[in-house]
Order: sequence, then C-alpha cells, then structure tokens
Amino acid sequence: MSSPVENAVLVEQQGPVLVITLNRPDQRNALDAATMSGIGCALTDAEHDDAVAVVVLTGAGDRSFCAGLDLKAFAAGGRPPLPVEGPGLDVLLTRTYPKPVVAAANGSAFAAGFELLLACDIIVAADHAKFGIPEVKRGLVAAGGGITQLPRRIPLAIALELGLTGDSIDADRAYSLGLVNRVVPGAEVAATALAIAQTIAANAPLAVRFTKEHMHAATAADTARQTVHARLPEILTSADAAEGARAFAERRPPAWAGR
Repeated sequence: MSSPVENAVLVEQQGPVLVITLNRPDQRNALDAATMSGIGCALTDAEHDDAVAVVVLTGAGDRSFCAGLDLKAFAAGGRPPLPVEGPGLDVLLTRTYPKPVVAAANGSAFAAGFELLLACDIIVAADHAKFGIPEVKRGLVAAGGGITQLPRRIPLAIALELGLTGDSIDADRAYSLGLVNRVVPGAEVAATALAIAQTIAANAPLAVRFTKEHMHAATAADTARQTVHARLPEILTSADAAEGARAFAERRPPAWAGR
C-alpha cells in the first residue's frame, strides 16, 4: 500500500529530467504535511542522483500549480502543518538548490505555492494562471521567499504592492515584469517546460551547476532569508495567524487582534 507521501506527490523520471507533480488537484494542490514531505524527499533524492540533471516541478490538473499552505489543515490543527517525514520544503526554499529547477505552472500559484515558483530557476506559466502572496490577508507573512526573493525578481515598488495588498497579477503581467520566462496555453505548459529542461540537461553538468550557483550568488539575499526565518515563529504563533486560518476555513472576514 502506498504512503500518504507517495499519494500526495508523484515522481517520474524522463531521461535526465525528474518530474515532480503535486498531486492534490481537488485541493488546488495545497501544501499539507504529506505534500511538503513528498517534495522535500524527491528533491533530496534528485540532488544526490547523478542520473538526474534537471528537475521539473508542476501540479496536477489545470486549475492550480499550488494554492499555498493548506489553511484548513492549519485551522484544524491550530498550527501550520509540518512535514511527516524528511526535510520538507526547506530543501528548496531556504537555500539555492544545486541543480536547475524548471517550474511548469499549470495554473495559479499563491502564497507558499508562489514561493515554490520563486525558488525555481525558470518558470513556464499557463496563460490563465494568476500569482500572488496574500499572506497578509490571513495574518501571515510570505517568509518562504516572497518577501526576500520577489524584490530580487521584479521592481521593488511592484513587490511591495503585491506583498502589502495581498493582491494578485495574471500571467501576462508576470511575463511583462520578467517574473516568468514563457506564457503558453495551458495544454502546452508541461511540454514546454520539459523541452527547456531537456535542453539544459544536454549541457555539461558541472558547467550548468557552476553557472547556476554563481548567478544566484551575484544577487544573493541569504542574510535576509536568515533574518526572516529567525523571526518567523513570532508570526506563526500569533493570534492573528490562528484567526486568519479559522476565518478562511469558516468563510468569514477575519477579526484581527494585532498580536
């Protein structure tokens, strides 16, 4: 019998490319404990597997790449869901992952789902996709890269607008800002991302990894990441964070306490 982790995330090797698929389409591929574990374990295995040159990260279905943290699980448990086994999303979100990662954004990505995209090197987006970091609407902060990586990818004024309002942008706007590399019809997202991954995989592995490492180092924000993660517990354990999750689950406006 397969484990919850195996059901939540599908892993398929296509030559030198490993395709990791978030497999909760009925929940808009929201991140619960099993999904976070599945992503982390798959990425860890790929990092140490010489047969894997490039990773493609995508979601099941055509509605959502990833809706972010599973707030219903948060509300039910009173705290953010944690990986049930393995390293979780830290493998990708808290450092520069050594191998190239191509995102096939088959649908919209919000909150932690958008942060997964920001941690990828190249993004192919479906033309119907939307993106945003709405954490402030739920008493949370985009600590998985939204507030540290987004200002590296787009103008600060736009990053601030997205971060402070919690509003979203569509795929065409994301492309115009240089946030995504390609915008294609939804049916072409997977094939386009795989083609890019195969092109990268055909190149010299050491040269590819060196190029990625030093391009990221040129615009590094590691200090900002460390500061955010050090202070994150004060947000995650706040009354407002719990209220945001409850209000979402109960489909009502939140009543903020400011603490």
